[in-house]
Amino acid sequence: MHRRSETPAIARLAPLAAIIAVVSLAACRDSRGADSSTAASTQGSAPVQVAHAATVQSASGSVATPAGGRAPNEMGRIPVLMYHLVGDKESSWGRERGNFRKDLELLYERGYRPVNMVDVLDKKIDLPAGLSPVVFTFDDASPSQFRYIEQPDGKLVVDSTSAVGIWLDFAKTHPGWGNKAVFCMLPAASAGHAFFGNGNIEGQKTAWRFKKVQQLAALGFELCDHTLWHAQLNKYSDAVVQEQIARGLMAIDSAVPGYKVRSFALPLGVWPKNKALAKSGQWTDPKSGKTVRYDFDAIFEVWGTPVPSPYSPAFNPLSVQRVKVTGNSLAATLDHLDKSGERYVSDGQPNVVAGRK
Repeated sequence: MHRRSETPAIARLAPLAAIIAVVSLAACRDSRGADSSTAASTQGSAPVQVAHAATVQSASGSVATPAGGRAPNEMGRIPVLMYHLVGDKESSWGRERGNFRKDLELLYERGYRPVNMVDVLDKKIDLPAGLSPVVFTFDDASPSQFRYIEQPDGKLVVDSTSAVGIWLDFAKTHPGWGNKAVFCMLPAASAGHAFFGNGNIEGQKTAWRFKKVQQLAALGFELCDHTLWHAQLNKYSDAVVQEQIARGLMAIDSAVPGYKVRSFALPLGVWPKNKALAKSGQWTDPKSGKTVRYDFDAIFEVWGTPVPSPYSPAFNPLSVQRVKVTGNSLAATLDHLDKSGERYVSDGQPNVVAGRK
């Protein structure tokens, strides 16, 4: 299969993205892209209690004091943010690196802390009282997201102007900002979208690709499948759809053997004609005869609103809507969550679910 990129299709969708973003921020309601009958249950094994009071007592009897005076609400919504390029300028699918830094600062100041998608799926959002979770997703594995600089002695250091470099520097001076973000990766697309750079594109060597994926996993970030080369899945047969998804998994496993990939991001947000194949399927490598099977717990779409709490019956992990971060969309989303009272706010107690009646 040839290596391909469908970037022009992304550009054509940009005007529609702007319209959907405005409408979705105003509406902030559920919209399910996957059949509800296929939604996977993510109920944790540990029993939890639902608290409907504005304040929650700890086991010792003391009342938890929420950070910033925010009342606990663990039935609220969680923003899932979507980034692609992080570089020199703003564009339909790019965030200027200075604005990316401001995004991190804005979230931190307003009481948000990053979590991985697996934390949401497993209901393990372990945050101090008064803080709120946010899920970052980075699509396409471009060099702008994760870039190395080779030192004279051959040592590789993370470029501080790449998204990962900015993130790591920010975490050094902001306590509680952990290495939690989801990287939905392409291993074999064009223009350097191949595990964060190849063929000396933006100075990135092909030999560094696996090392970057390994470092992300070691740091605590989450790895996500995004197909082999960003195929628009509704254009292809069931066999090609499964090959695209399975070979994306194979590449991740080649870099980090045994890593359990639990999420998949739809290229362009487009479902295959057989929607069930986005969640599960299999492909047999004709060269080795090895069969690769996949069965995801979460599927990321492209446009939408903050997702319901994983404790809510409305939560559908097979249709995770995302907020495309462009312009002032992030600030507008956070404002809406605060004004509507729909913001997820932790009570600081793992075995209690705080919510409103």
